[in-house]
Amino acid sequence: MRIRRRLPIPLAVLLIVAAVALIVTLRKHAAPEAARLLPGADGFFYINLKWIRTFNATGQLPPVSRDPEYQKFVEETGFQFERDLDQAAFAIHYPQSWGSGTAGSASEPRFSEVFVGKIDSGRLTAYLKKLSSSIEDYRGFDIYNIPLEGRTVRVVILSYDSVAVSNHPNPDVIRGMIDRSRKLASPFGGPWLLRKFYGKVPLASLSFAILRVKPAEMSSLGGLGSWSLLFPKPAVAVISARYLRALHLRAEAFTESEADAQAITEKTAAFLSLFHAAEGSVGTHGTDPDAKTFFDSLKVEQSGDRAILTATVPPGFIQKVLTEAPPDTAAPAAPAAPAKEPPAPKRPQKSRSR
Repeated sequence: MRIRRRLPIPLAVLLIVAAVALIVTLRKHAAPEAARLLPGADGFFYINLKWIRTFNATGQLPPVSRDPEYQKFVEETGFQFERDLDQAAFAIHYPQSWGSGTAGSASEPRFSEVFVGKIDSGRLTAYLKKLSSSIEDYRGFDIYNIPLEGRTVRVVILSYDSVAVSNHPNPDVIRGMIDRSRKLASPFGGPWLLRKFYGKVPLASLSFAILRVKPAEMSSLGGLGSWSLLFPKPAVAVISARYLRALHLRAEAFTESEADAQAITEKTAAFLSLFHAAEGSVGTHGTDPDAKTFFDSLKVEQSGDRAILTATVPPGFIQKVLTEAPPDTAAPAAPAAPAKEPPAPKRPQKSRSR
């Protein structure tokens, strides 16, 4: 009888341990909570600056220059992005004219963001009140409507350490972010595109991006238009960065067919070949060991309907790229010709007797 009474206790302990293990496992495969608060979108970007500072990956970077507007923001709120921002998550909304884009009636991409960090809510509230044209109360949260360049930027303080921002034309977008912040964070939550492809992000990634690539529509967006050079057809790109003694970059394109993946792989390989040739002709590829390590690590391969690009960036190379160049970058002038020595004095000639 004593044995039967004691059996439920170990069984309950095992069930609790199994439940905790399951939760931890799910958490490992779930996107960060800041990203799960974002609305449905066509692209996502996330960066964990707290862990980047922990690895001292920014220790040798040049100081951030402040324009007058940002300096005023720092003085009034006490918040410095380079010091106080721990996490940032962005959602990119494509125009509806791009083919089922999530930006609604907007004629160009719109954005929604979640920022997590050390926030002085009192000072930030006072700053937002000065900028906003109106304040909306939604379930006990104040949404600050700030006019900016013909748009309305909506800002809400979600908690003591997080803020949500959106310039989506539909006010329901930021209201949905408020609703999600009030619910118990679930590892199964978050936008559909994020849930589907986050499992492709390597563990311990400090930053990642999940993006629908639409070459035809992106061709008019400056830098984003370069995607059309590599992508013959629409695809989904998953880009990640993690720090393991060096910065490991991985870009994976999920296409609709093996033929599309092969086309991306071949175009990328051709581009890398030209890049290597250009570096070799300049001569910097072989003289700088950090640059040589980076360029030699660039590899592209195909795996079924996926094209995969990988690279390893040494810390020294990152510092050299981001550090400001010296003021005088002009090529050194040819050395001046040495001054001519003054002619040696002539010795007086002795007179010859005839």
